[in-house]
Amino acid sequence: MPLTIATWNINSVRLRIELVGKLAALHQPDIICLQETKCPDDRFPLKDIGRFGYPHVAINGQKGYHGVAILSKRPFETISRQGFCDMGDARHIAVTLGAGAGLAAPLTIHNFYIPAGGDIPDPEQNPKFRHKLDFLDEAIAWEQLHPLAPGERSVLVGDLNIAPLETDVWSHKQLLDVVSHTPVEVERLGRLQAAGNWVDVMRGFIPPSEKLYTWWSYRAADWAASDRGRRLDHVWASPALAATARSLAVLREARGWERPSDHVPVLATFEA
Repeated sequence: MPLTIATWNINSVRLRIELVGKLAALHQPDIICLQETKCPDDRFPLKDIGRFGYPHVAINGQKGYHGVAILSKRPFETISRQGFCDMGDARHIAVTLGAGAGLAAPLTIHNFYIPAGGDIPDPEQNPKFRHKLDFLDEAIAWEQLHPLAPGERSVLVGDLNIAPLETDVWSHKQLLDVVSHTPVEVERLGRLQAAGNWVDVMRGFIPPSEKLYTWWSYRAADWAASDRGRRLDHVWASPALAATARSLAVLREARGWERPSDHVPVLATFEA
């Protein structure tokens, strides 16, 4: 049975709720993972989400900042949230789907929103960058404490706010000192991936030799013409699940929708 998972930094779910509906109508993903919802739990637009065909919703939100949510056509067996750095930030939520969702074996989905890190890539000068590095260190330790069992089916998606490969940015040379592509961030993201034994599903479909972006700055007068993008959004899967990956789509056209997010949705389909 195919299962399509979408991940999207929506940059305010209430402001862009109709874009969530557009994604649902055009592509009908089984599950939509949102980041940067910027919405407390009691104000999440559940009625709209239900209208779009997603009766099952897991939320971890806060007022005005951060926030993650998982919208699903299929029921959850469990929902969990993990905090990092004792900041009280809503940056992680996980769900497990099982027999009630029509799956032959359980599948766990982790939805992350890693801190952006500010503008100065120096943890001594920039507390936001220090927070980002500390968050990654805690996430690595957390992964090491929760190793996946052989054959376990799990996926980690979200806005990880790091573009690790040279082809994940429009100019490797010019962005080496820009937050999101600095060597210290890339090294930590690599350790996080290794700690969980995660497979980069996106690069399984689009070779590392090819440019691949999921984010274009609002600052560009014409984002499409300049095409100065970065791949900040990721889909990682456990080896058992990655082996069942069937398709991958980056919806670049969504960057041109009315009042868009600066990120675009990524859709991955697995044989679940």
